[in-house]
Amino acid sequence: MTGSIIRIMAGMGWLLAVFLHQPMVWAGDLPLRDSQGIVHNFSEFQGKWVLVNYWATWCTPCLEEIPELVRFHAEHKETDAVVVGINREDLDWEALIFFINEVGINYPVWTSPPSAQTVLGPVTGLPTSFLISPQGEVVARQMGKVSKAMLERFIARQRDIRADD
Repeated sequence: MTGSIIRIMAGMGWLLAVFLHQPMVWAGDLPLRDSQGIVHNFSEFQGKWVLVNYWATWCTPCLEEIPELVRFHAEHKETDAVVVGINREDLDWEALIFFINEVGINYPVWTSPPSAQTVLGPVTGLPTSFLISPQGEVVARQMGKVSKAMLERFIARQRDIRADD
């Protein structure tokens, strides 16, 4: 399926899955920092599905999807999947931590300067999410909101496809 595009109806939107099947270069991709200034990269989560969600505090659709991402992360973090939020604005950490606590974000939040291109692919609007497989491949990109149900259906479908290979 390399290079093919599949649309999967999910809730009120469409999840556009681009099957790149190119391994991520885990180490040293892009240094992303947390509130303590610790540098992270996605290799920390190898072996799990990783939803990388680019967002900002001023973005209404981003705020609307946060409760869904919180539920997804809470149900999957110990077993098969995690959410990593990448905040794309120039906020000081104190303000960002206050916001994270106010809205109840339970998943890691890292920061990245705004840019149209990321190591995972283009981010031309917010929210934009990328789904990385346990093997380190970017298997989907969604511009717009995602839901817990959408993610679970997509991951289940990907497992089925991989089981058939």
